[in-house]
Amino acid sequence: MASKFKRVPAVDKTIAILELLASSKTPLGVSEITKALGLNKSTVFNIVYTLNDARILEKKADGKFRFGTRLYILGRAAGRASELIATVHPFLEEINQKTKLSAFLGLRMGLRAVIIDKADAASDIKIHSEVGMRIPLLSGAAGPVLLSQLSDDEVDAILANNELQKFTPNSCVNKREYKKLVIKARNEGIGIDREEYIEGIRAFGVPIQTNRSDTQTALWAVGFKQQITDKDIPKLSQYIKAIGKKIELQLSSG
Repeated sequence: MASKFKRVPAVDKTIAILELLASSKTPLGVSEITKALGLNKSTVFNIVYTLNDARILEKKADGKFRFGTRLYILGRAAGRASELIATVHPFLEEINQKTKLSAFLGLRMGLRAVIIDKADAASDIKIHSEVGMRIPLLSGAAGPVLLSQLSDDEVDAILANNELQKFTPNSCVNKREYKKLVIKARNEGIGIDREEYIEGIRAFGVPIQTNRSDTQTALWAVGFKQQITDKDIPKLSQYIKAIGKKIELQLSSG
């Protein structure tokens, strides 16, 4: 016999909104959602802004809403339901096994790079970061490759409205020079962190072009300076870039 319960209308409405966004090819605003579902506008307003505050949805500059990064994290916890994570994870494992570097997959969420998957089990001594960890966007190897997927105007706006932090003596704090790093990452398909975010830590980041033009995604491999010596950088760079291309090919054919 089924347990008796009182259905919560707000949950039903929330699910309806999420399903509508899932079926839409473009982000939707409050008025569009209200009209499509026939709900009270204030109810829709409160639900979508609550979801936005919880990072289930993300609000664009034009006021419309799309799925947020947190859904990827929840998807991972639900058994790798995310196509992106399911596709990329074997490659993270390959990087970790072959190089002993910690490998991460992340997305840009505002001014943060959010880790949504990782592989770091191959070495007892490793760079440890948890899924869900939020890293400052304007730092490390991930920042330039995530920003490289934006237009020059978008990059300029981010740099104009935010200060660059000096995390280590090697950190780039000159905005003009940082823009050059973004352009270099765009042209070369890779960004290299030479102890710019954490002293003694080096990393490679490559952009991952997905089927979503509104999402910036990157893969990065991280290790100690002793693991990534100057002579190792060219060979590892080519290897990580090749992995990125394999991932994009698999995503585009899926």
